[in-house]
Amino acid sequence: MAAPDYVPKPVDDLARTYSSPPRRNQSWMADRPAELVGRQPTGPRLGSPGPDQGYALHLARHYEGRLVLGTGESEADALSGCLAIAMRRSAIFGRAPILGDLTLALTFWGFLSSAPEELVGIRSQAFAAVASSHHYVERGAIVDAMTDDLLRMTIEQVADVVRTTPAMVLATAESALSAAHGA
Repeated sequence: MAAPDYVPKPVDDLARTYSSPPRRNQSWMADRPAELVGRQPTGPRLGSPGPDQGYALHLARHYEGRLVLGTGESEADALSGCLAIAMRRSAIFGRAPILGDLTLALTFWGFLSSAPEELVGIRSQAFAAVASSHHYVERGAIVDAMTDDLLRMTIEQVADVVRTTPAMVLATAESALSAAHGA
């Protein structure tokens, strides 16, 4: 442990220096029980791993107090579901989340402007309580309802889809709702 300069040092103590650990003759092998071999596994409830996904939580602060919510909807649930979508979108591109990822998700689900009543009704059920860690499956259903093709679009393209084909948005919402409730 380091000591202040004014503390006297015993004269017979040798100064400590760094020395490398002993060299191993064999090369290192990935043979531990939990070591991943090959690519990251995919499947139900394994998520979409990507770099620095926690940064999306910081990005969510940009939209606090700015969402257009329906009766019975909570900002925490809306942000939680859309953050999961943003993290999946960023993982598809192999990068950390950016504000555009979250904006795309919020745009698609109609949280940035007034949405049709039918969408709000389905959306409020699909997003209900997803901010709670106990509703991981429901949050995952929202993410899984978004196709990769949709997530690869630009924000402008998604806004155009929302404007011109609301039936697609409703079908996605119904898919998320039915998957979340096991129908």
